[in-house]
Amino acid sequence: MHEYTSSARVWGLSCPGFPEEVSRARRWTRDILRGSPLAEDVELIVSELSANAVLHTASGQASGTFHLTLAVSPQVIALSVTDDGGTGTAPKVEHQDQDAEHGRGLNTVSALAHRVVVHGSHGGYTVTAELFTEAGPAGGHPC
Repeated sequence: MHEYTSSARVWGLSCPGFPEEVSRARRWTRDILRGSPLAEDVELIVSELSANAVLHTASGQASGTFHLTLAVSPQVIALSVTDDGGTGTAPKVEHQDQDAEHGRGLNTVSALAHRVVVHGSHGGYTVTAELFTEAGPAGGHPC
């Protein structure tokens, strides 16, 4: 393969921060991943991360938005959701008891994904979930 050629494909979607946009994000993800054995897991992840952006950050305010990036290669599917910030704390996995009504979204994401990474900046947070395909990551070792 040529050094400047990649077999990865990348898609992006920006959504207004309305709750009904979460279903649009799910549909977009499902359409891209049609036929993939990981489609349902990624669809659930995009639902959780998009809902968190709308409910817990400035993305859900009057002029807020959230942004999705979906990268697909033979080895990995990576989904990132970037919010508009506005919170004093970074998203994190918190282990809740079984009766808790909130705080389980990132637990679900981390249970489905092989790796979850949170990046923060002055403009918000990006949560990336990576799911390795059957082929596994390049070289057979996790990144």
